[in-house]
Amino acid sequence: MLPSHADLERRLAAVEERYDELTRRLADPGLASDPAELRKVAQAHARTGEIVESWREYRRVREAIRETRSLLEEGPVDGELRELAEAEIEALERRREEIERQLWIMLLPRDPHDDRSVIVEIRAGTGGEEAALFAADLFRMYTRYAERRGWRTELIAANPTELGGFKEVVFSVTGEGAFSRLKYERGVHRVQRVPVTEASGRIHTSTATVAVLPEPEEVEVQIRPEELEIDVFRASGHGGQHVNTTDSAVRITHKPTGIVVTCQDERSQLKNRERAMKVLRARLYDMMLRDQEQRLARERRSQVGTGERSERIRTYNFPQNRVTDHRIGLTVHRLDAVLQEGDLDEFIDALILDEQSQRLAAMQV
Repeated sequence: MLPSHADLERRLAAVEERYDELTRRLADPGLASDPAELRKVAQAHARTGEIVESWREYRRVREAIRETRSLLEEGPVDGELRELAEAEIEALERRREEIERQLWIMLLPRDPHDDRSVIVEIRAGTGGEEAALFAADLFRMYTRYAERRGWRTELIAANPTELGGFKEVVFSVTGEGAFSRLKYERGVHRVQRVPVTEASGRIHTSTATVAVLPEPEEVEVQIRPEELEIDVFRASGHGGQHVNTTDSAVRITHKPTGIVVTCQDERSQLKNRERAMKVLRARLYDMMLRDQEQRLARERRSQVGTGERSERIRTYNFPQNRVTDHRIGLTVHRLDAVLQEGDLDEFIDALILDEQSQRLAAMQV
């Protein structure tokens, strides 16, 4: 069972007190002079407000149960009226249990990065050109998903192949809550289909890896100029008629860690440098977070593994029109909607629910 009702009420009383404090802060005219702090307070107010609203409904349901039971206990209630009252109590008890579980979920510690925008890196794994084409499919899937959520995407860097695939593609997804949902996409994705390069019609299995990095604030990652080695060179591939005639491409090497970021998709050297620094900052921040977790002795599996076929979080099977998420055993038979239209919410909602259930189970005594 979950912790006691007294513990639940104690925690919720603290949240309600915090909500009232945030309400008072929002009413302070001086807060408007600090947009960053205003946004922070408004977000916290909205989150605690959802909890308080559910908490107040919980109390209303509990009071309705008490009043209905008192009605049955205080006087003779027979026949149809008693049946109606008992049915009402049963329905109210179900609703109370439902709200109580939801409240415990709301009180679970939030990932502090959930509200952040992200940088997504997709790399072709095992499978040669077919893996590169699959990486392009995943890129399209995530851009479609971002459109569904009202998020904005921006291509940062890409290494295209002749057939229209990507050896690597890096892009940003900007929008509130992007990390809270896309973080479940980290890992090895596997595709099973007949490649366009296969003349015999034989089904191949290929992979691509996906990394999702929370985008840090500049103040969270300090990079000193002397730590960087910056090279400029002429870009190649797509980018317009001038892309190959000027030294616009930028390669940044972070000497302390050996991380290398290359960006050549913009004609402007300055823009390519800004984008490369954005990716470098996100990779360093992700490395810092992992180091912190290791120091706290948390068990953490690598985001993307090695790209081998045996490592996978999800399989996209074309012959069966099937998509299977191996972490939760969820299978749907509408591959086109998922891979081509970015219809990912069923998987992500199920993964969130599974994680919440596991965390609730850990609270049981």
